[in-house]
Amino acid sequence: MRRTLTVEYSDEVLLALGVSPEQFGAELRLLTAVKLYELGRLSSGAAANLADMPKPVFLSKLADYGVDSFRLTEEELRQDVTDARSHQ
Repeated sequence: MRRTLTVEYSDEVLLALGVSPEQFGAELRLLTAVKLYELGRLSSGAAANLADMPKPVFLSKLADYGVDSFRLTEEELRQDVTDARSHQ
């Protein structure tokens, strides 16, 4: 089920950004999805759905906002390094 959120803003916002209302809506969806993903509140798939774009496109957009597209804990990273060394 898709829901709608209404955001009030003035025309000054559109003028300052130089975008149409449709472009602004898409940008708000993307920015919200990126931030919720960055905070760990949404998975990449759920965030891509919120941004209304395919997951690979969403993941590629993360770099534009300085957000890593993957997350590993320190222990997971150590294990990956150990595993990689054992396969050399």
